[in-house]
Amino acid sequence: MSGEMWTPELAILRGFPTEAERQQWKQEGIVGSESGSFLQLLLEGSYESIFLNSVTQNILNAMTVAEEGIDSYLEKQIVTFLDYSTDLEKSERQQLIFLLGVSSLQLFVQSNWTGPPVDLHPQDFLPSVLFQQFSEAKGLDAVVLSLLILDGESVYSLTLKPILLLLARVILVNVRHKLTAIQSLPWWTLRYVNIHQQLLEERSPQLFALAEYCIDQVMKLENLFVDDSGRYLAVQFHLECAYIFLCYYEYKKAKDQFNVAKNIGKLQINLTGALGKRTRFQENYVAQLILDVRREGDVFPGYELSPAPTPQEHLTNYLLSQPKFWAIQTSALILRTKLEARSTRRMERAVRQTQALADQFEDKTTSVLERLKIFYCCQVPPHWAIQCQLAGLLFELGCTGSALQIYEKLEMWEDVVICYERAGQHGKAEEILRQELEKKETPSLYCLLGDVLRDHSYYDKAWELSRHRSARAQRSKGLLHLRNREFKACVECFECSVKINPIQLGVWFSLGCAYLALEDYGGSAKAFQRCVTLEPDNAEAWNNLSTSYIRLKQKVKAFRTLQEALKCNYEHWQIWENYILTSTDVGEFSEAIKAYHRLLDFQDKYKDVQLTSLLMCIFKVLKILVRAVIDGVTDRSGDVATGLRGKLQELFGRITSRVTNDGEIWRLYAQVYGNGQSEKPDENEKAFQCLSKAYKCDTQSSGWEKDMTSFKEVVQRALGLAHVAIKCSKNKSSPQEAVQVLSSIRLNLRGLLSKAKQLFTDVASGEISSELADEIAAMDTLVIELQDLSNLFRNQY
Repeated sequence: MSGEMWTPELAILRGFPTEAERQQWKQEGIVGSESGSFLQLLLEGSYESIFLNSVTQNILNAMTVAEEGIDSYLEKQIVTFLDYSTDLEKSERQQLIFLLGVSSLQLFVQSNWTGPPVDLHPQDFLPSVLFQQFSEAKGLDAVVLSLLILDGESVYSLTLKPILLLLARVILVNVRHKLTAIQSLPWWTLRYVNIHQQLLEERSPQLFALAEYCIDQVMKLENLFVDDSGRYLAVQFHLECAYIFLCYYEYKKAKDQFNVAKNIGKLQINLTGALGKRTRFQENYVAQLILDVRREGDVFPGYELSPAPTPQEHLTNYLLSQPKFWAIQTSALILRTKLEARSTRRMERAVRQTQALADQFEDKTTSVLERLKIFYCCQVPPHWAIQCQLAGLLFELGCTGSALQIYEKLEMWEDVVICYERAGQHGKAEEILRQELEKKETPSLYCLLGDVLRDHSYYDKAWELSRHRSARAQRSKGLLHLRNREFKACVECFECSVKINPIQLGVWFSLGCAYLALEDYGGSAKAFQRCVTLEPDNAEAWNNLSTSYIRLKQKVKAFRTLQEALKCNYEHWQIWENYILTSTDVGEFSEAIKAYHRLLDFQDKYKDVQLTSLLMCIFKVLKILVRAVIDGVTDRSGDVATGLRGKLQELFGRITSRVTNDGEIWRLYAQVYGNGQSEKPDENEKAFQCLSKAYKCDTQSSGWEKDMTSFKEVVQRALGLAHVAIKCSKNKSSPQEAVQVLSSIRLNLRGLLSKAKQLFTDVASGEISSELADEIAAMDTLVIELQDLSNLFRNQY
């Protein structure tokens, strides 16, 4: 872009001029020029008049028409006017073409978004010879719609006046390099991208690349956002960018754009609590969540804003109570109907409101100019989307017949099929699709027929009909293979689909699942990486990505991806299961303890049998954690794990309060306290208590005394417990307590001696088995020692 900005560009972006701008245009002689007459018609909202103007007729009409596509013809005519017309100066020719492109886009928006209906036909501004190959207007529309297909994604079939969008694309995209006199052109190209994308079935990478380029170009325009009017436009621009990024799953960039717009407007937005009344029927104030919106200073002189703390769910009501722009009011009403549809009590009102929104398209009381003010930063849905929302509400209410009528009128055959399936008329769904195919064969209809009949041949037909450009055909074929567990064929179809259109979140996820089933973990990792790039808050995709990394032995990557998964979904216990195991593997012992606590929280909340058995199964994690703390193992960050002793003790305290009958857990708990060998008496006492409970669990289990190996293990543990008891008795506060402890242990040992003689004595010789000789001798010695020590303490009474 070179030179100064054309004076009216800011007013065109804004949608209306100021009085000062009108006076300036008169002084500069813009009003009396050809571009001035176009400009006046544009700012009055008389877009049809621009197309009926003799200048437009001369630009778009040729004496002869060669055998070529409509898009090529339009581009040739415009380039010819820009390069070879001698009636006007170069800059004015560019201005006229620019105004024609903007008018074309605005008129297309009026035809499909804002209303009222446009009474303009292609025959009114294109040469009649161009229509000789078409028997009717619908034939032209079908050709134009096919030209608007991008990345294998079809365009909505009932789009009105598609020739207007095609003309806008030719001017704002194809020949934009020739409109060097128009500095705001990239912004209008961005608006074209926004509109075109809403017509497509899925996101288009081509449009996204174009949008990113346009945003970058607009950001370089230093003189676009100066003074008060420029700051107002800056807010609009950043809002438009944010919605573009949201559409293409670029959530961080979208958030940044929203924040920039908020900062320019000097708004402070916070969620807080306050006492208030939610409805007019309430008599008392109750606590509620409110959205506190405040503005610093007078940011936009002439634009009155008076935000105040507002209940979050009533934010749309607040906006509707002060309607200033048609686009904001319509967007707010649509959002309110979606919120109210969740409540059975307010569903009927939501239906009536949606019906009113659909009807306003035909209403002519509000001018086109008013409807288009700040339209591009409000995300008003197209007219058919509002009608589809109405049908969806009726469907939810059980009015399937009424919903079906709307869907059939809108030619939304996928929803028609769903309605018939719900009504149990499976044959009717096939019948209506075949009737439409008799009228005209399209890839999308064949795909739907394949969905109904679950027949691959129809997807193949759609693929051939689209000349191998239909991402939908391969997507649907792949999903059918996936349903039939034919994973290899499924992967081939999905790979073909994402090659045509890489911005397909659901396909990437399904592709990753198919690769996991095939045990191709490299492929699954790639697919899930793409998935989380498109949707960073997809917890399931992050979890599956970590599974792929674990299988690939890339455990550090798996740990990081699981951290992302938990950011997205903190309440998914299966993710925590993977997290605790992976944390232990990579040496993140502190995180493993945290994960175990979280799983215990889930056990309290859900009482899930599967979760309870899981906690028992990850016993090995506890053993690793205990060993790491006792041995002073360094974790992944280089810190010594001994510092986690307190946290681990706290964890065992929670575990043993739930699981009281597991001797192994009690023994691990004792190890955390030094296993009775600590220099601190209180730790030895705690270890003794744990070991005592462990011994009790051992002896209460069934059959331990009948097996020689098990019996010897119990004896060894009893001997160890006796030694700890002797150590602890010396630190008791009174001799009575010491005697009590020692007597209890002595009884345990005598009980074991009795069982040994009872169960393991040879009948012939009358002697105890030689395998227990050492243990018997040790127990006899300890019994005597305990007796002597007890007598010593009794002497202190």
